[in-house]
Amino acid sequence: MTAASDLDAKNSAAEPANAAEPGSGADSPSAPASFVVNIPGIADADLEPEPLDPAQIVSGEPVVTGKVLWESPDGQQIRGIWQITPGVVTDTEANELFVVVSGRATIEVEGGSVLEVGPGDACVLREGDRTQWTVHETLRKAYHISL
Repeated sequence: MTAASDLDAKNSAAEPANAAEPGSGADSPSAPASFVVNIPGIADADLEPEPLDPAQIVSGEPVVTGKVLWESPDGQQIRGIWQITPGVVTDTEANELFVVVSGRATIEVEGGSVLEVGPGDACVLREGDRTQWTVHETLRKAYHISL
């Protein structure tokens, strides 16, 4: 089974209409379905291009790809996979929690911390933080963004 069909099979098999999320209430029709995703198993071909604004690129030729796995009906919550190849880029962050699946990067928060992230690290970024990402090895992360 390919990674894409494996993902589809896992998701379709595990998506009852009223799946519960903590704090959402099992009877809520907008509650996201429970599912499992093997992120390292999702092939690069399954990710979609997310072009960077050239003004964000400090050095190198980083390429960003990703895939939204779930979005709340109001668009305020997003979960997905994001990947960036080596280079240096700037960003203004959303309220985000992510876990690094593979790769390594240094994230410098303007006026704040320098975060070294690698496989297994969980990271929280605050909305509005201005950051500079130095990607040492292609970085893949699973994320949850609250807008």
